[in-house]
Amino acid sequence: MSSSTNALQDVASVDDFLNVAATETVPLFEHLEFEFLLEYDVFAPSRRGRTRVHQPPDLFCGFLHCYYKDIYGTRPVARELQNGLVWYYCGLDKPPSRDTIDRFLTDLEHVIDDVFDRLVEQAAARGLLDSTYSIDSTHVEPIQYNDAASWNYDPTAEEYYYGFGCTIVSTGAKIPIAAEFTQAKQADQETAMRVTRDALAVDTPIWMLGDSAYDILELHDRLLVAGVVPIATYNPRNTDDPKDIEYRIEDRIEEHSEDVQLEQSILDETYNNRTGVERTNDAVKDCGLGHVRARGHVHARTEVFLALCLRLVVVITNFERGDDLGREKLTL
Repeated sequence: MSSSTNALQDVASVDDFLNVAATETVPLFEHLEFEFLLEYDVFAPSRRGRTRVHQPPDLFCGFLHCYYKDIYGTRPVARELQNGLVWYYCGLDKPPSRDTIDRFLTDLEHVIDDVFDRLVEQAAARGLLDSTYSIDSTHVEPIQYNDAASWNYDPTAEEYYYGFGCTIVSTGAKIPIAAEFTQAKQADQETAMRVTRDALAVDTPIWMLGDSAYDILELHDRLLVAGVVPIATYNPRNTDDPKDIEYRIEDRIEEHSEDVQLEQSILDETYNNRTGVERTNDAVKDCGLGHVRARGHVHARTEVFLALCLRLVVVITNFERGDDLGREKLTL
């Protein structure tokens, strides 16, 4: 029996059921405090002393609610927040205008990276991360009229696509802990190094897994120096004299260490966990990564990180309620 059917049995009337459906996102705001948004200068009152009618934490909750409900774009978000139950349970004193929504999103652009990092810290503080990190990139599809996007070739799918990309490091139950918005799905070496650095700043895992796109010598050496074992499939296209190995780490250990040995079975078994990052990509796409409706590069990047933030909030909420961390929707 579906959760919606269960909810319907527990209420006395259709109106009550609609109220339950409208406030399904309330648990998202029960276990997390978003007051830290008030610390950012970008949300401070203007020089003329004009105060904000709507506070940033409440507007942030409004966006979380909308993204959870698959509502994207400033116009649809403003329309959804006209619902009395919705704006009330998000903490707003009254429905915000579309201009207010747009202005908040523009201000959020300046701090969205830090907001994401703060939520990652809250997940880490609850012990939700594990000892295996995985890195992967995914395609971000924009609206048709986003001129900042471009045509790119996806060698995995062997086809061209119009859009952006996002490189994500994940761990545990579909938990994104570091990310970067890119012009194309395929991340370059600089992006891979930067996202890996951000992930290691959260905590130091035992393993870092990646496909052949992350068969990068400098990346492997940096991880080994940090005490992390990188397992990325060897890419013979990187050299004119390919080696007879399955994973790059086999060559790095042979070259730099006489005392360390890793059996092929251990490498294979550990690498099989890499599919976790693909499930994370899918979970974040369900949170809005796959529905970027903003125009321009900066606005699109903000919406991508809002989706990442929502995924973290859902994971933390599941934890606090004793539910399966990997669930992508809350239990009613």
